[in-house]
Amino acid sequence: MLQGQEISRSEKVTGRGTDAPEDASVQILDAAASSAIAADRAPRHALLAVPLAAAVTLGVHLVVSKKEPLDESRSYTIFLTLFFAGAIAAALTQWRWPAVRARMRGLRPLFTASVLLLCGWELITSGLRLLPLPYFPSPGGVLQSMINDRALLFDSTWHSLVLLLGGYGLGVASGFITGVCIGWSKPVRYWGMPLLKVVGPIPATAWIPLAMVVSPSAVFSAAALIALAVWFPVTMLTASGISNTRTSYLDVARTLGAGPRYLIFRVAIPAALPSIFVGLFMGLGASFLTLVVAESVGVKSGLGWYVSWAQGWAEYGKVYASLVIMAAFFSTIMTLLFKLRDRVLVWQKGMIKW
Repeated sequence: MLQGQEISRSEKVTGRGTDAPEDASVQILDAAASSAIAADRAPRHALLAVPLAAAVTLGVHLVVSKKEPLDESRSYTIFLTLFFAGAIAAALTQWRWPAVRARMRGLRPLFTASVLLLCGWELITSGLRLLPLPYFPSPGGVLQSMINDRALLFDSTWHSLVLLLGGYGLGVASGFITGVCIGWSKPVRYWGMPLLKVVGPIPATAWIPLAMVVSPSAVFSAAALIALAVWFPVTMLTASGISNTRTSYLDVARTLGAGPRYLIFRVAIPAALPSIFVGLFMGLGASFLTLVVAESVGVKSGLGWYVSWAQGWAEYGKVYASLVIMAAFFSTIMTLLFKLRDRVLVWQKGMIKW
């Protein structure tokens, strides 16, 4: 009894009783919460970065806009004013809701740098006249070109999308089939790999003269060239993924009575999906290049044709406008493919971010 009383008395004095772990965990949680609150409050001054950058850009534009045409100056002034108002609204929203502030924390430096880049662009072109016209128009000129030619730009974007999806789909289908055949069958690999090594490394754009002679139409030849550009990387990466399927997977499936069809479609292809998606990404990048070159040479529509047409008339504002649309267009398609990859390859989600 005396020993028990002494132990309980010592526990009360030292604070090491049964409630000590709970008190320690509470203290740890309180410390973590206080540090999180401090970290959340610390960058609040950074909320003003984008509005300040927008204000500086708008001020520089108002100073140098006297040297620009009236239409360009008015359109760009409206754009910067709306962006400045949106930046203030976004800053107030982030200040009010911490969840939004935490989500936008990584994007604020990018927006700030982009706005300041526009400011420097206008200062160099319209303000200081360091770059020769008409080869380097101001951002206001590019925006005005997009507004004036919005109908033609939309039509060109639509034609490019149809041509790209058609050629890319054909290239993916043919590359996937040939890749599975080469990766699974030794006789097909024996005869197919030499052809793949000879034809595959040749750039698809090098076949343009022959395609224009053989093909019945320019659109069909452009789609075939895009398919050829996609076919090689998809075939190579699919064949590599199929041939490198673990033997243990195949042996276990055979032990359970799986046939060749089951081994191909339920074992080899799922195991090769990471490699197949690498081929899809490589083929997509090659398809962008081939699309622009094919449209600028033979097709009478599309963004590549629009760039060539605008360059022929020395309207470089339209050239830059089409480049901006290309960047948004191609980036959106690449983002969608990444979303599909994250949905299919759930275990690799977040390993490669776009």
